[in-house]
Parts: sequence; structure tokens; C-alpha cells
Amino acid sequence: MQELIDIGVNLTHDSYDSDREAVIERAAAAGVRRMIVTGTSVTSSAQALELAGRYPGRLFATAGVHPHHAGSLDAHTLAALRVLLASPRVVAVGECGLDFFRDYSPRTLQRSAFTAQLELAASVSKPVFLHQRDAHADFLELLAPWRPKLPGGVAHCFTGGVAELSAYLELDLHIGVTGWVCDERRGADLRAALRAIPLDRLLIETDAPYLLPRDLAEKPRGRRNEPVFLPHIVERIAVETGEPGERIARASSENAERLFGLAAITA
Repeated sequence: MQELIDIGVNLTHDSYDSDREAVIERAAAAGVRRMIVTGTSVTSSAQALELAGRYPGRLFATAGVHPHHAGSLDAHTLAALRVLLASPRVVAVGECGLDFFRDYSPRTLQRSAFTAQLELAASVSKPVFLHQRDAHADFLELLAPWRPKLPGGVAHCFTGGVAELSAYLELDLHIGVTGWVCDERRGADLRAALRAIPLDRLLIETDAPYLLPRDLAEKPRGRRNEPVFLPHIVERIAVETGEPGERIARASSENAERLFGLAAITA
């Protein structure tokens, strides 16, 4: 299969502390040679950038504050993110957005943190890596006015149905598909929407160590997800859409290169 790009992997997670290098090499052996390491706080964003520096041209980073940590976003945090975003290896602002499912941060703080990061992305002209759960209407209301000022964005870990998909495509967003598509319990809406995702908008990701595909024939001990399973997600998308896996792989890699400017980042 063509080389794959995992556009969302939490490689700074402590579950990888004992074998992070092996995880990266297992992924490469499976054809997943480039990955974008997700930043969810200033600390994890700095760690993601440091990791990208150790694997030039193979690993890249995002820098942002997840809605779970919205209360930590202040002027100092924004200044720190701006410094991180000055590196070409940091290819997007986020993970940012709204999460009204967990509500780990007050919704007022989530809204203000999201808006601040949209403004930041516009000012540095980098795409946004977006999170939305159970907050679709508020998310659209905040994002829509900023979208013309942004170079692009991806609805990370999209789990919705056709209606949500249509709204995101109207905003010219890319759509990130994870192993959620392999979940026979929760993935029905996503599977129904897959055929409506244009190939030039599709991105693939594992969101590892989370969202281990439930239909793996052999599941790893501890059920930790890894980017090595990205080809399995491609195969499931191929089954659900009727598109050849090679075509999905090629399109998603080309989309990632274009959205995040990966081809120009070699060191």
C-alpha cells in the first residue's frame, strides 16, 4: 500500500514512554512513515515539537489547548503557543474546539479558549486541528466567522452523520476518520456518512493510544492503539465505500501534504 500519514497521534502520551521509538518504527514498517503528533496543552505541544525535532521529515506537531484544559488558557499560554507555532514543524493550531460531552471545563471558558485559538491560527496563517463533541451548533457558530481567515482545518476524529458532515464540508473543512469507523456499536452514523466524504477532503488518523479498532482480529495487550493500525482503518474505509484501498491511501496522503504543507518540511 502507498505510504500513509497518520494526521493525529498522541505520541507524547505516557503509555508510550517505555517503547516510543519502537512504536514509531513499527508504524514505519507498516507504511505509516509520517505522523502528526497532537498537542493538547502547552506542555504536550512543546513535547510534540521536541519529538518532531528528533525525527525530521517524519514527525510533525500541532500546538494548542484542548477544550478539557480550556481554563488554563491565558495571555501567557497564548504567547507560549505563538512561540511554538513559529517552528515550521508545528503545522496546525490545536487540538482546539468544544467538548460538551465531558464538560471538564466550563462551557464559557471553552468558548473563549476556542475563539482565542481561532484568532491565533488566523494571525499565524496555519490550519486548525479541531475537536467537537456534543457541541455542534455552538462549534459552528464560533468557527464560521473565522473560517474565511484560516488557511484550512480538519474536523479531527469525526464521528457524526451526514448532517454534521454536510455542515463541515460547507465550511471547506477536511474530515479526519479514525478507528471509530470500526466500532460496531457506535460507528453506524460515521459509516453512513463515509460515502459522502469527497476523496479530496478525507484524512486518516488513529488518535492513538485511544480508539483501538474494535474489529482487529488480534488486539494488543492492554488495548493500546498504535499508528501501526492505520492501514486497518484504510481497509475498513475501503470496504464501507467501495473505493480501492490504494486510492484512499493516496488521496489521504496528498490531502495531508497539501493541508499541512508537509512536503516542504524536510528538516
